[in-house]
Amino acid sequence: MTPRASGFHQPAEWAPHAATWVGWPWDETLWQDALADAQHEVRGLVEAFTAAPTGADREEAWVLVPDRSHEATARQALMGLPVRFVHAPFGDIWLRDIAPVYVVDGQGRVGSVRFDFNGWGGKYDLPGDAELARRLQDHDDLPAFHVPIVLEGGSVEVDGEGTVLTTRQCLLHPNRNPGLDQAAVEAALHDALGTRKVLWLDEGLLNDHTDGHVDTIARFVAPGVVVCMAPSGPDDPNAQVLERIAADLAAMTDAAGRALQVVRIPSPGRVVDGEGRIMPASHVNFLIADHAVVVPVYGTPWDEAAVAALAPCFPGRTVVGRRSRAILEGGGAFHCITQQVPRLGQGGSR
Repeated sequence: MTPRASGFHQPAEWAPHAATWVGWPWDETLWQDALADAQHEVRGLVEAFTAAPTGADREEAWVLVPDRSHEATARQALMGLPVRFVHAPFGDIWLRDIAPVYVVDGQGRVGSVRFDFNGWGGKYDLPGDAELARRLQDHDDLPAFHVPIVLEGGSVEVDGEGTVLTTRQCLLHPNRNPGLDQAAVEAALHDALGTRKVLWLDEGLLNDHTDGHVDTIARFVAPGVVVCMAPSGPDDPNAQVLERIAADLAAMTDAAGRALQVVRIPSPGRVVDGEGRIMPASHVNFLIADHAVVVPVYGTPWDEAAVAALAPCFPGRTVVGRRSRAILEGGGAFHCITQQVPRLGQGGSR
């Protein structure tokens, strides 16, 4: 039985959470000199999304660590925050892609869906990553589904009402599912996520090793409302792509027949690593939590403007920017290293 046939669908990220998974940076061979800074940035993320107004429940972070010794390091770094530690072998922190995707049904039950994982098209084959979703399904003890296509969670974005947004560059890339055409991929998405309409963008950011994950270029912030970026500075390396994304979104309608309202926020502009290579920096790789939206910032002149432009999209939530430059050195930002778990009793429409 597929999730859809069983009455499940993926809710929007702004639906209430039971907790949010967070990957803890631990491997010195991967992170090298950036490890301490990346750990500090994860502390900033967890501190921001677990904050709550006076009298409100704080969202809990479920922090994934490989073993007890690394838990000790993480526990010290995250002292004072509402954190639960879970042990499982994994290669790196990109839980959006290697953890299960969580779904709900009309009775408010929560389940999880795992896909096949091939290291982002064979680029990074790290021990434990391909098996992590199954291990977390065993840990969660929820209704569990397996959809046998290669797919990472960061490649799909849902509105919770039947629409899924993705990119051709990623899901139709021959390094994922070479035997499936667009119609077959759409059918698999609908079965897995309980959706009815797929909206296709063409490509993502320059030098994105995920082959254009949608969570770095366009995000739903409400039914019928999507955020994307506008170029910043005269040398924005993604200027043409960002303009095309905005134009394509403006011409789309969602599963309910609504024309999409497109909100644009500044991009980070040209962000390079220590060797001068352009990095896929994005302000739309934010995490939506119960009481906050945590926006990755990189120390550019457009950080504050991006956070300010996003704030009106989330009435009732605090929108904050937190440094994510070291995490970006590893290849992503806050949405990439997290995965929200819906709260029981949150069914709703699809």
